[in-house]
Amino acid sequence: MIDVFRDSGFPLRIQSSAGEIKVEFPTSLTPDARSRFEDRDRLSAVSALRSFLRPASVAVVGASRNPESIGGQVLHNLLSTGYRGPIHAINPAGGVIQGLTALTSIGEVSGPVELAVVVVPKEAVATMARDCAAKGVRSLVVISSGFSETGADGAARQAELMEICRGSGMRLIGPNCMGILNTDSAVRLNATFGPNFPPPGRVGFMSQSGALGLAVIDHAKALGIGLSSFVSVGNKADVSGNDLLQYWEEDPGTDVCVLYLESFGNPRKFARVARRVSRRMPIVAVKSGRSSAGARATSSHTGALLAASDVTVDALFRQAGVIRTDTLSELFDAVRLLANQALPGGPRVAIVTNAGGPGILCADTCESAGLQVPELSAQLRAQLRPLLAQEASTANPVDMIASAAPDQYRAVIEAVAASGEADAVIVIFIPPLAVASEQVAAAIRSSRIPAGVTMLSVFMSSERVGGLDPIPTYTFPEEAAIALGHAAHYAAWRRAPEGRLPSLEGIRTDEAKAVLATALASGAGWIDPPLVDQLLACYGIPLIESRLVDSPLEAARAAGALKGPVALKAVGPALLHKTEAGAVRLGLKGRTAVLRAAGEMEVILRGDGRAPTGFMVQRMAPAGVEMLVGVVNDPSFGPVLACGAGGTATELLKDIAVRITPLTEDDARALPRSLATFPLLDGYRGAPKTDVQALEQLLLRVSALVESNPEVAELDLNPVIVHPGGVAVVDARVRLGSAQSQPLPGVR
Repeated sequence: MIDVFRDSGFPLRIQSSAGEIKVEFPTSLTPDARSRFEDRDRLSAVSALRSFLRPASVAVVGASRNPESIGGQVLHNLLSTGYRGPIHAINPAGGVIQGLTALTSIGEVSGPVELAVVVVPKEAVATMARDCAAKGVRSLVVISSGFSETGADGAARQAELMEICRGSGMRLIGPNCMGILNTDSAVRLNATFGPNFPPPGRVGFMSQSGALGLAVIDHAKALGIGLSSFVSVGNKADVSGNDLLQYWEEDPGTDVCVLYLESFGNPRKFARVARRVSRRMPIVAVKSGRSSAGARATSSHTGALLAASDVTVDALFRQAGVIRTDTLSELFDAVRLLANQALPGGPRVAIVTNAGGPGILCADTCESAGLQVPELSAQLRAQLRPLLAQEASTANPVDMIASAAPDQYRAVIEAVAASGEADAVIVIFIPPLAVASEQVAAAIRSSRIPAGVTMLSVFMSSERVGGLDPIPTYTFPEEAAIALGHAAHYAAWRRAPEGRLPSLEGIRTDEAKAVLATALASGAGWIDPPLVDQLLACYGIPLIESRLVDSPLEAARAAGALKGPVALKAVGPALLHKTEAGAVRLGLKGRTAVLRAAGEMEVILRGDGRAPTGFMVQRMAPAGVEMLVGVVNDPSFGPVLACGAGGTATELLKDIAVRITPLTEDDARALPRSLATFPLLDGYRGAPKTDVQALEQLLLRVSALVESNPEVAELDLNPVIVHPGGVAVVDARVRLGSAQSQPLPGVR
């Protein structure tokens, strides 16, 4: 046990005495301990998936003589695709099945069994799993359905299955899946019941939907996209996308990871793993469920904004470098490019076409996808002029007109690609009567392209044109432009340095814990303003100087003490959105004005049934730009931080940027700069530039607060005034809930 603790990265203090060894170590995770946890988890995942995808032997439990049954199809696929190891057919009736002598139980197999594929009725799965555990099977693929996807009874069956697997050390894929395959010529494993075995390639594919997985394999084969391996994870009771990413990261036969996701098991772990894997290879994902049907029950501005869509998933993918596509068609388009071409070195695109209309459509889509279609230099245009007909255009797009011959295509492509003025070239061809598509394809394929220039082609024809590999070919120019946009954004993410977590000064974590303990003593919910002030002060978050008082008379006295213009706000449990309730007065000067305003406010609010419990008197904030900074603690993703346009129009403008905490310094820098309203912070139309760095520091401190205190369910700073001299938080609210502890790094 001492070695286990030490290998896990814990600093140990060991003391021996008569009959015992006393070991002391801190239970908090140090960076070294976290790194070792993650490394052990990675090694465990790779080892487990290797036993699934490169097994020394396979047994089909539930093999059937009926070739149309699932058990019969799985056995047929294993035999017909030429799996290189021994195959065992298990059927209680025995006999001969598809040329193999069937054994009545897995215990009768004379040698070891590394992988068992279970295709039996749901009621028999647990018994079969126990038999596999007794045999020493390492990996179990349960294709049978009738588990957690069916309700409470199925969930109980799944829990029993997992208990058997964990008790014996077996890893599980499924249940309710369509199987797994590996196209490596040294393995040729097809443990699925699908009708097709894809061509070998360098794309690893995981699907949470079995039926969709079958369709994707079929379509990938039609498009000539080869797979290295495929896993249908089904209910994800054990093995998940996190495990597969770590396996593909180590797999020399995989260059691109493709995921179809319907849910996340551990999103924060996914973010850590995907961020690391994306530095080595692209991850392309389709995540279903973009609707707001699962909106959170929140009452803050931040909560309302984050509940409106799946911006949280977008934030996770953006931070982890994952390429998210909106549709499966878009996914295939991106994968064809990523699997066959080098990543573009930048956003500049040259378009070469024999028809003006498609060239314009392509240029428009490129710019919508965040790419640039720059004007070509006079020198390059002069070089292109003698290569083209007099009516042709040497602008970008380069319109060679319909009569362009294959040799002209080759010459123009080579000139543009070698010019250094384009990071990628999209070549468009519409077949005219006089030019054969095959000849143009051959010319494009034989063009000499410098290393680092990405090539795409568009053949607008109903017939597929061959001979262009490894140049990906698309039917429409918009498809090529969108695929290139995904690749360019991913390439930019990879070129950017890895962000680092900041070291913040002046944080008083223990004092913050005491404040929260005091607040929780009265139960969860929105906490009183004085405690909010104390909590934020522990993290160095600047608040406008203010006084909380009980009556209009005390409000007048507080205004006199603050001196200068003040803001008056009524405080009470029914006054969450103060401006809408008429509970705010600004720019009040002198005690008399404050006394009168507080009295009027109290009468009006009491008449509306929202009597205030007190008043907040604040020094007026400097003139600046109103921003919002807020957090919602998502049950799955943890704290989700939003930064956006603030004030009363927050929910109308909906101009926000979102990240999942903890924020790196790069995250804090990128958040405000990704807003449509960022020019307001940067001196729009001659206005003074604000202190954006102070806003970045505020974001980092809010991130540190919510990371250290999972009891914070919502935090809303709105407005935050960003001015030339810094930032000032004008209004702050914090809601506490039950603490949601985050799982350790090794938890799937």
